[in-house]
Amino acid sequence: MNFREQRAQLITDDQIKKIDSYSYKVKSQSSDNWYDVVSTESGFVCSCPDSKFRKVVCKHTIGLEISLQIRKIVEETKQEQVIINPVDVSCCKFCESQNVIKKGLRKNKNYSIQTFQCKDCKKKFSINIGFEKMRATPQAITASMNLYFNGESLRHVADSMKLFGVKVTHQTIHNWIRKYIGLMDDYLKSITPQVSEKWYCDEIFLKIKGDRKYLYAMLDDSSRFWIASQVANTKYTQDVRPLFKKSQEVAGKKPKTLVSDGARNFMEAHKKEWWTRYVEEKTEHIRHIHFKGDKNTNKMERLNGEIRDREKVMRSLKTDDSPIITGMQIHHNFIRSHMGIEGKTPSEKAGIKVNGLNKWITIIQNASKR
Repeated sequence: MNFREQRAQLITDDQIKKIDSYSYKVKSQSSDNWYDVVSTESGFVCSCPDSKFRKVVCKHTIGLEISLQIRKIVEETKQEQVIINPVDVSCCKFCESQNVIKKGLRKNKNYSIQTFQCKDCKKKFSINIGFEKMRATPQAITASMNLYFNGESLRHVADSMKLFGVKVTHQTIHNWIRKYIGLMDDYLKSITPQVSEKWYCDEIFLKIKGDRKYLYAMLDDSSRFWIASQVANTKYTQDVRPLFKKSQEVAGKKPKTLVSDGARNFMEAHKKEWWTRYVEEKTEHIRHIHFKGDKNTNKMERLNGEIRDREKVMRSLKTDDSPIITGMQIHHNFIRSHMGIEGKTPSEKAGIKVNGLNKWITIIQNASKR
């Protein structure tokens, strides 16, 4: 540990003042001066002589990073995590007894499923929660959905499933998506994500029935949780207050900081929904974006790129309320891991952990059981 790191550990929280989401002031240890520490794409930059003239990482920057890391650990410790576990099939579905044994397989035309017998009530049963009366296995159905939301077309997914001995049409795969996305969405709406105080909002154009439309989205900063979305006809004149209201409803709160590109409809919605005369309740709206500076929407642009990759393959949506948009949101939040958040899913960072090797099956089973 060098001299600067040793001095940095002596900087306490009362020597650090937060100005906004990107700027801090750190008190000098040898005088009454306060130095400006600003977050940039390449890290923190300080106005002290060490950083400004000697071009080294100063003790003020190191002290601020240590303080922010400690705060992050404390916040994660306080966070109440919701855990969604695979459904337990170890008890009898009739009398809920744990005295259950395996009793052969029940075979149909396409696959076999384990049957059980309860030694207390003597009844035989099989458990296939969420996939009852489906000709394909739960693994085949969820694998098809995963391939589709990872970027494959419906027809490419159908061709890929043939390699596993599953003969299915592209329309059947779309039917699976419509059925299970609706089921999962109803269940996941009942769980409140623990998002941060800083959100992004932006829009991206897409085609619906060949017509140009816009998809507005709200994204959390720290977890990258896709909070809500809204399909609209226009870019700058559309009323996006429904997006703001839905985001607040999903998160159970409004943010302290909102970052946008400064579009007029974002400014109007912010003023009407999240601006009050009480200082402590105001949401700061950052409207001027510097792509190479300390204020940018890079995380939001990454989500836009993800949506664009998916939209290119399907070319056009059929309806405004297509389950594909909701499916993209569920896949982004609960299934897909992101390297930018340590290989976790946004839901894990937002306090919702889905266990099991196949997260699709875990969510579907819990949604069906509920």
